Amino acid sequence: QVQLVESGGGLVQAGGSLRVSCAASGRTFSRYAMAWFRQAPGKEHEFVAAVTRSGGSTYYADSVKGRFTISRDNAKNTVYLQMTSLSPEDTAVYYCAATEIAYGLARTEYRYWGQGTQVTVSS
Repeated sequence: QVQLVESGGGLVQAGGSLRVSCAASGRTFSRYAMAWFRQAPGKEHEFVAAVTRSGGSTYYADSVKGRFTISRDNAKNTVYLQMTSLSPEDTAVYYCAATEIAYGLARTEYRYWGQGTQVTVSS
């Protein structure tokens, strides 16, 4: 199995940028497609972005397309989410997740999860 630890969350003003990271340990990182989900207070987990094992393909929720970029560095066992043009609606706990399938857009397709990192965007 793989263990995931997110970092890089924090408080940022609307319009600003932030990069969150997820470090993986355990089994070979490149075996897993990776994704970011988020959960705002009182809401369900929401898919944000996914990247395939090699990093060759990426997928985004419509709400973040053009503003967020997911990437991975298999040599560093790390996946990133670069967030720009942030708005208060992006405030949430951001989770990274790993799956052994090619990629997934649904929470149920991911077996391994980190503990989350809080991102707060002030207006």
